[in-house]
Amino acid sequence: MIIVGNALLSEDILEAHFACQLQQCKGECCVQGDAGAPLAEEEIPIIEAALPAISSVLSDNSREMLSEGAFWERDSDGEAVIRCHPDGACVFAVRENGLTLCGMERAWQQGLTAFKKPLSCHLYPIRSGNYGEFTVMNYHRWYVCQPACKAGQEQQIPMYRFLKEALIRKMGPAWYDELETVAEAWTSGSAV
Repeated sequence: MIIVGNALLSEDILEAHFACQLQQCKGECCVQGDAGAPLAEEEIPIIEAALPAISSVLSDNSREMLSEGAFWERDSDGEAVIRCHPDGACVFAVRENGLTLCGMERAWQQGLTAFKKPLSCHLYPIRSGNYGEFTVMNYHRWYVCQPACKAGQEQQIPMYRFLKEALIRKMGPAWYDELETVAEAWTSGSAV
């Protein structure tokens, strides 16, 4: 693990390359998995307030599911997660031209809401948690993202740079600047 400010990062985040390839993976990260996307407790009321705008871009099936209950639930560990359809797709998933897209992000792109999407989705494939006073970030390797790993390697895009906007959203711009410095030292071999 590498310490950057008050965060512990797996070395993979500095060493791995990544560039999302939606046309190849088809958005399967919004469909597969053992539970819905993790939510921070403070995101729940923000999404709740944006639901009318977000619902306008969703399928009838998703709107019906949302009308029957909350958009989130607790997983087996008691953590807040987004509800999923029986086929595993996120309740906010939008299917279009063979791709699965985020309805929250679609509403944001159309200027219908100021909330882009849950931070856990924005950060993916980095998964974040807490360990005492530290934020812990790990790289979640998944076969679905193999095209993104290949493209990132070919284009020489480090994962932390591809996820710059999300990392700044999570930790702030000063922290990200420190991460850049640490990463450059780490990858050049001058880090201790």
